[in-house]
Amino acid sequence: MPFIGNQPALSYTSFAKQDFTTSATTSYTLDNPVTNANELALFINFVRQEPTTAYSASGTTLTLTEATSSSDDMYCVYLGKAVQTVNPPNSSVGLSQLTATGTKDATTFLRGDNTFAVAGGDNTPSFLAKRNSAQSIPNNTDTKIQYNVETYDTNSAYDASTNYRFTVPSGHAGKYFLCCSGAINDGNDFNHLSIQINKNGSTIISYDLDANQHYGVRKTQIIDDASEGDYYEVYLRHDYFGGNRDTYANTQAMYFFGYKIIE
Repeated sequence: MPFIGNQPALSYTSFAKQDFTTSATTSYTLDNPVTNANELALFINFVRQEPTTAYSASGTTLTLTEATSSSDDMYCVYLGKAVQTVNPPNSSVGLSQLTATGTKDATTFLRGDNTFAVAGGDNTPSFLAKRNSAQSIPNNTDTKIQYNVETYDTNSAYDASTNYRFTVPSGHAGKYFLCCSGAINDGNDFNHLSIQINKNGSTIISYDLDANQHYGVRKTQIIDDASEGDYYEVYLRHDYFGGNRDTYANTQAMYFFGYKIIE
């Protein structure tokens, strides 16, 4: 006749017995872990003790209500050892059986470190700043573009009034996508034009425009690995035959934005 149900992991298993070396204590170590006291038949001086009243048990810890003496005879029989070990049936384990930390609901998943986390994420911090008026750029000088109007700034990380920079907020280190654009007004006569993104005062990427290529609404972009407190600024430089020149007074041509990449 065929077997119906889960196959037993153990077959014809006998009840296991453990003898204890007693002393004046209430605490003993079990050879086999148990869930509770009902999985043990405990005998002291050949008298069976009542579970949960005379003793408690959890894991490999056996705790007596009253201490034994070194002359006592004590042993236990593992009632649970004779029970088959089987895999739980499909769909038999629910959220209440899990010990993972975090919020357990339809929007989270269980990670390998036994914690619940939200799938995906938001591309924040993120910001978009623009320049809404002309800014004078001296000839042959690296000049910070003062993007002075914020369209959005999720974590108040962009300074649009003093330093005109984006600073990585506390707790938000990671990879960031950054992009900037700038343009010189009436720039047909310049010899060289460049726009660059600086990180903590040093250039990490720049875009150069050679002579005779019109005024150059130009942009540059980068993905950078940032730490807390790192700051980013945009600089514009031109070598203009006629001296100083202004940037465009146009928010469509003058912008700086960025966001954290979901990893």
